[in-house]
Parts: sequence; C-alpha cells; structure tokens
Amino acid sequence: MPMTLSQLADRIGATLQAADPADADRVVTGCLGLDDAGPEHVSFLANQRYAEQLEKTQAGAVIVAADVQCPERTLLIADDPYFAFRNAVVELHGFRQHPTPTGSQDNPNISLQAVISPTATLGEGCVVHPYAVISDNVTIGNHCVIYPHTFIGPDATIGDDCQFYPNVVVYDHCVIGHRVTLHAGCVIGQDGFGYATHAGAHHKIPQVGNVIIEDDVELGANCAVDRATVGSTIIGQGTKFSDLVAIGHGTKVGKHNLLVALVGIAGSVETGDYVAMGGMVGVAGHLKIGNMVQIAATSGVMTDIPDKAQYGGTPAMPLTEAKRRHLHSIRLPDLFARVKKLERELSKLRKSEDD
Repeated sequence: MPMTLSQLADRIGATLQAADPADADRVVTGCLGLDDAGPEHVSFLANQRYAEQLEKTQAGAVIVAADVQCPERTLLIADDPYFAFRNAVVELHGFRQHPTPTGSQDNPNISLQAVISPTATLGEGCVVHPYAVISDNVTIGNHCVIYPHTFIGPDATIGDDCQFYPNVVVYDHCVIGHRVTLHAGCVIGQDGFGYATHAGAHHKIPQVGNVIIEDDVELGANCAVDRATVGSTIIGQGTKFSDLVAIGHGTKVGKHNLLVALVGIAGSVETGDYVAMGGMVGVAGHLKIGNMVQIAATSGVMTDIPDKAQYGGTPAMPLTEAKRRHLHSIRLPDLFARVKKLERELSKLRKSEDD
C-alpha cells in the first residue's frame, strides 16, 4: 500500500533523516535492492560490503543502522535494518494473497474437484483447491489453504492457518502444528530408510512412527522428512528450511533452526535450538548438535558438536582450524614445487660430493 516516508517510518519504528525536508511527504510504493530502486522505492543496507551502492542508489529512502553516514541520501535509521526492511515489505506489499479455487459452487472456498473424505473435519474458512485429496479421519484447523494435487493421508492432524502448496504429501498419522507452510513438493512422513541386513538381503523394517511438525515452521520446496521407525521425527517450533532439505527417521530438529538448501541429516540426530547449517551440510546419524551451533556450507559432520560452536570442513572441525587447514591446502602446490626444487638441489650437492 503506497504511503509517505514519514508514515512508513512510524509503522516500522524507524527515524526519518531526510536529505530534503520535502522527502518526508514523498510517497513510496514498494521495496527494491539498492541497484534497482527508484525514487518511489525503499531499499536497505544491512551489509557493509554494499556500502558503495548507497552513494549511487536512486532509492527514495534507504533503511540503515545508526552508524551509517550519507548526508546526500534520505535515510530511515533503525536498530535492526534488515528486520525494519522486512516490516517495510509487509507494509508496502503485504503477504501473498491466495486465489479462490476453480470449480467451486456451493462453497466458494472448496473446489468440487477436490476429494474430501466424509469422515474428515475441516475448520472454518479453509480453502481447498482442485485435485487435493483429504483422507479418512483427517482433522484440519481453521483458515488453512490446500493447493492442487496435495495429499493428506488418513488420521493426519493439521493445525490452524497452514498453507500447503501444490503437490505436498502428508502421510498418515502425521501431526502438523499451527501456521505451518509447506512449499511445493514437500513430503512429510514417508518411510524412513530402515532395513535389517540378514543372510545377504536387506529386509524392510516397518516404519510405525510418525512426523510431528511444531508451530510456525516453514519448509522450502521439495523437502523430505522421514517418519520414525518408532516414536516421532520432530521439527521444532519456528524452524525454517530452504529447498531440498532431507531429514532422516527419528531425528529431532530443535526450535528456530535454519537449514539452507541441500542439507541432509541422517537418522536419530538431535539438534539444539537456534542451530544454523549452511548449504549442503551433511550430518551423520546418531549425533548430537548443541544449541546455537553454526556449521559452514558443505561441511560433513561426523562427531557431536558442543553448544555455541562454529564448525566447518570435512570432517567438520572447529571453524578456525578448518580455515587454517584450508589455507594450508591452497599453499600445497607452492610447497610441493619448493620441495621438488630442494630435492633437485640436494641431488646436485650429493652428486658433486661423489665426484
């Protein structure tokens, strides 16, 4: 929704520092990056590596921290510029609006092309799109949105205000909390990778557990969470996944974790709260990752990690040690050349002594 910069400053809790007094009444209509923004846009600077762009941007205003100085630019000063920018996006753009299902008649929110079991229970204000399948004894809370080709298996329980995008699959007996978003292609509760090898063959172990996803979780596209062999695989409250994250059976992901694309966690792992894993991190089974741990991208975790540690590398080790070893590996070609040179010189010395 368009508004003046002074109005926006009030709504996002920022202090307006106008290069021109008239800028307080400048109307802004949206948010863009520093390079692309025009006079009708708001941008932000939260990383000093982009500070040079602040002087060149055409943005109507830039959200910055208090220590940023740029008198020729109209600034919105905030304690947390990135969060303030998030709030500006909410004010100017809002959240995604979900379309009305096609093929609806009696109930405009429920498509006639959806398949809903007579024993399923849907709360008030739910939206169900064509070709969604809601199985026997499913319970869905209020104001949920179920997009096309989503399958919800028997006896699953879904909380309020959930959003399941196209081709999401929730297997039987899984429990989804409130305000959970599953992006396209997510699979929740498929069989875990459980086999008993006997007499030269791999014998499947029935996976009789389930998956519990707690409140305020968001999973990116094509994530997969295995059901537990027994008990539950758990994704903790407030945790966010990027795309293509795989969670093994019986793993318990803590609260408010951040897992970037292509993270793979094997079975029976426990992560603490506020754990962050960079892209393509792999975690071996039966490990414990402490609270507030940070793991660098492409790391391979093969041991437990204590609270508040920063790890990196393969096998993962304290990040300072991983960086040191990486720097040494970069220098190996030069070291190899120096050694070869020394070997040649030593060979010449020995030959001269023999002569």
